[in-house]
Amino acid sequence: MEMSELRALLTPEGLSLLDSTDSVDGVADVARTVSRLRAAGHSPDLVSAVVGQARLRAKATTKFGDFAARMLFTRAGLEQATRLGVAARHAQRMRRAGIRSVADLGCGIGGDALGFAGAGLGVLAVDADEVTAAIAAYNLAPFGDDAVVRHGTAQEHLPSPADGQAVWMDPARRTSGHAETTRVGAEEYSPPLDWAFAVASRMPTGIKLGPGHDRDALPAEAEAQWVSADGSVVELVLWTGALAREGVRRAALVIRGERSHELTAGADAEDAPVRELGAFLHEPDGAVIRARLIGDVARSLDAGMLDERIAYLTSDAAVTSPFVQSFRIRETMPANPKAISAVLKAHGIGTLEIKKRGMDVDPAAFRKKLTLRGDASATLILTRVGEQRRAILADRVPVAD
Repeated sequence: MEMSELRALLTPEGLSLLDSTDSVDGVADVARTVSRLRAAGHSPDLVSAVVGQARLRAKATTKFGDFAARMLFTRAGLEQATRLGVAARHAQRMRRAGIRSVADLGCGIGGDALGFAGAGLGVLAVDADEVTAAIAAYNLAPFGDDAVVRHGTAQEHLPSPADGQAVWMDPARRTSGHAETTRVGAEEYSPPLDWAFAVASRMPTGIKLGPGHDRDALPAEAEAQWVSADGSVVELVLWTGALAREGVRRAALVIRGERSHELTAGADAEDAPVRELGAFLHEPDGAVIRARLIGDVARSLDAGMLDERIAYLTSDAAVTSPFVQSFRIRETMPANPKAISAVLKAHGIGTLEIKKRGMDVDPAAFRKKLTLRGDASATLILTRVGEQRRAILADRVPVAD
């Protein structure tokens, strides 16, 4: 969104028109809505802004739920924004640490700031982009003076260390702009990571990073927490000062719906020994894998590694754990389409989920080589066991709450 479009939108007429415009999905919807609004005499800037926001609001429901219907977005801002449920957990940690006010330096559209303000914390939200800062101000307006938004750089608005004061940073990891953006290297983050880490060394700070961030580049004194939400690893947060927990340097937070479970440790866990494939195969949650706590999960389940290089566990007994997805094994076979198709035919499998790890295979292309007939369903796991390429036919076990 350009500033001219935002100005047209932030008027009683513009906001009323946006609220009365139905969700816009797909190219055909866009064309119809643009034609209808232009025919009604609305300006090109207002039409562009309204249609763009209607599309973004529809996409934003996965992160913000019903709140998306009263928010404004940029495409880039929505891509990087924290899910509201995750932001609420960030705010809970702040409150438990005795934090009363947070400087959100690089606030984007205000996703985390909404969580902080909703938890009763005072918020100073800052963004270097003028349009993004204006949108954050709109999104945070219901909190009045408790959530102040400023246009400027993080460096210009860094607060002085004080009791009850914390800093939150979500360094921009994409090129500047409001529409299509591309990822940049760590040396181009805004604010710069070296500066952010220096701040974190002297003030209670939370720094949100991509979950695949180089582990060797993380500050040794920080608590590193990987977070997954409904099966997807969404972020890595570094916590320092009063926000870091005593003795914790690695954490995996697994969120499913409204429930959450966490695994913590003082360091990377030693892997469990390799053992032969048992009656069950277990796939650790992505946050557990990123945090390198697979060994701790394996020992808690009396399970072993299927292969020392691959993040699958196996055991003879059924287990229930929020940190793994378990599969009851039906049959194993060589990982070639002919052998697999024969087994699928014998079991009457017509619906097949394909998972792979440790094999250079495109599941979609591999599926086309298989014969699928019947009413039954199953999961096919393609992996390596030692030097062998194996296929494992299995059934999902319901995940523990």
